[in-house]
Amino acid sequence: MYVRFPDDYRRARSSFIVLNGLAILCFALFSLTPPRLMSQLGYVDTVAKDSMFGSWGTPLVSAANQHAAIPSLQLAWALWVSVVLAWLARGLAVQIVSAVHVAVTFFVIVATANHFAVDAIAAIPFVWAAVAVVDWRRSRPMPMSSADAFFLHVETDSAPQHVGGMVVLARGGPGVPALDEIRALVRDELLNMPRFRQRPEQSPIRRRWRWVEVDTRDMEWEWHVSERAALPGSTDDDIESASVALCRTVADVATERMPRDRPMWRMVFVREITPGRTGFLFMVHHCVADGIGTVAHALNILRPRLDLPADSRPPPGGIKKAVETVVGLAQLATDGRPEARLPAGSPLRGFAAAGFDLDTVRSVARVLGARVTDLVLSLLATAVDRTHPEFAAAVGHRLRVSVPIMLREPGSAAEGNVTAAAMIDLPLAGMNANDRFVAICKSSAGLRTPTRALASRFVMTDVLAVVPNPVARWFARAVYGPAFVQGIVSNMPGPTERMSIAGVPFERVVPILPLAPGAPLALGALSWSGVLAIGLTVDSRFLDADSLVAAMAEALRELVGDRSAAHRAGEMPGRHGRRFRS
Repeated sequence: MYVRFPDDYRRARSSFIVLNGLAILCFALFSLTPPRLMSQLGYVDTVAKDSMFGSWGTPLVSAANQHAAIPSLQLAWALWVSVVLAWLARGLAVQIVSAVHVAVTFFVIVATANHFAVDAIAAIPFVWAAVAVVDWRRSRPMPMSSADAFFLHVETDSAPQHVGGMVVLARGGPGVPALDEIRALVRDELLNMPRFRQRPEQSPIRRRWRWVEVDTRDMEWEWHVSERAALPGSTDDDIESASVALCRTVADVATERMPRDRPMWRMVFVREITPGRTGFLFMVHHCVADGIGTVAHALNILRPRLDLPADSRPPPGGIKKAVETVVGLAQLATDGRPEARLPAGSPLRGFAAAGFDLDTVRSVARVLGARVTDLVLSLLATAVDRTHPEFAAAVGHRLRVSVPIMLREPGSAAEGNVTAAAMIDLPLAGMNANDRFVAICKSSAGLRTPTRALASRFVMTDVLAVVPNPVARWFARAVYGPAFVQGIVSNMPGPTERMSIAGVPFERVVPILPLAPGAPLALGALSWSGVLAIGLTVDSRFLDADSLVAAMAEALRELVGDRSAAHRAGEMPGRHGRRFRS
């Protein structure tokens, strides 16, 4: 059971421990004499008559309590085995053999005068109580953190809140994995993914969200791991055509809200996105995990087994953290609102993907002493300015985006949201790509210091945890929408090695981020196997995803060209635009 049925193993192990604990407590409080010690009544002490090593009266157990007659643990163990076999649903024949085992055990303990029949009957409620206690403990709802419940509060029918990834599988090799094979793979890993066995539920009184355990055998596996046909697309079979074809399915799935009556995750295999190619989508509701947590969950079912690189920086001390949190709260209070507010959004979704060489991206960012996140922000701003001037004007030529900042400590669990966010305004007009990059690098200081992130985290985890649920819901919907946020840009690390699922290697991996309600743009960047993969989700009423990622690629080529020209001239742009001799 430990190897093949880990979830049932934990249930069996715990109930066995509780069963023995209850019996030992009864032995201590209610000692009774077994019939074999009542020779005056005609019982034969089989232990004294036929002594064996380890039995009563031998040195091994000389100090044991021989007045431990009720309940009969021998029969309780036999009944416990029958209960466990019933959990595993091993069929009528196995249950018949188990019943014979119980009957033989009953006969032996009575015939050897170790127990009265009533001692054996008394074992039944002990087994029942042990199983009931464990099942109650397992099924007892677990409170959901306020940071996780935040994304249930803000979710609307037109803005589902699931994060995930889009994967294009390589052609050839061992072929396309079968659904039953993937389901078995995920089922075997559920022990390492507790949120994949739990569903959200609101408590009947306080209306707080909590997690409820779901029996893995009752899960809707046909929904959690499913397949669908690709939408009509290109007949070319190259990786770019396959990505474009799969993006259309992502845009379609992005509008489907996950039911809350089951664990909130799913995998969708899309067959024949182009001739001979298959893709799949791995989606997790944002209340289950943040972006990094979603990647960490995915690594449980991918091979080879890897861990994400951890942040080695030590966390701030208590006093320093408190001071920085207070400073951050003051900064958040004075950040103000976006330059202009957009009209109401729509449920229409567009999704596009691109892949940039990671070494090139890092090289361009390094020239200005900037981070990759700064470069991604500048590429996005340039693309919006060039392709959607009407939208740029509608937001007052300054786009307010939220940049999630990961606060996950090394060794922390993959589930849960352990992020905060900082705001930055992206200039959209009157600059070329290089000047905009320099300007964004100068204004991104808030993304580099921890004060705003700590303050944001404090509000999400501490303040919202103590306020009434209606207040938390109102606050979440007020701050996570067009009044404060017009876009989301998240840059996440991934593995450097090439991964596979069920023996089939990946050819492209692209992150998927949800839109904040009323905000028309969400961009995810993921470093994976030497590629910076860009996944862009948009509200199609305002923006066109395909033209935006194409313009981002063009802006990156311009920055690379400027850098090459400066290098040939013997000069390189230094930090924040200064020039120095190379």
